[in-house]
Amino acid sequence: MTRRRLFLAAAVSVLALPAMAQDYKIGSIEITTPWTRATPPSARTGGGFMTITNKGNVADRLVSARSNASDKVEIHEMQMDGNVMRMRELSKGLEIPPGATVMLKPGSYHIMFMELKAPLAKDAKVPLTLVFEKAGSVDVQLDVQAMGAMPHGHGKN
Repeated sequence: MTRRRLFLAAAVSVLALPAMAQDYKIGSIEITTPWTRATPPSARTGGGFMTITNKGNVADRLVSARSNASDKVEIHEMQMDGNVMRMRELSKGLEIPPGATVMLKPGSYHIMFMELKAPLAKDAKVPLTLVFEKAGSVDVQLDVQAMGAMPHGHGKN
């Protein structure tokens, strides 16, 4: 009887865990915790966030991204210019140095979805293809979190 209770308790605790984003790997590049925020019905833009780690000995570069969720996808960064936060496209992409981890997060580097075809709905998945200069292309799914969400480890530093 004790084993049965232990098994049931373990099963319930696993089911109670929050949904975790899937992780992806292509060559020496690892992509973890890909996510985005739900958008209001009138929003035309959205941001994509994740952690990218280069486990190799040579730098790689995230050169482009595409998604059927929006007409245009760009790699952006946000920086302070005096007292003004400015966002700009990284025309040459985002370098991922060897052995380094780069976080795409709110207020920093991110994927910019422009001209959304439909609102991003909480608990949905957003398909995204990431294109790396050396590693190639990888398809990922971004988990859509609630509006204003800030998953653990993705806050401003």
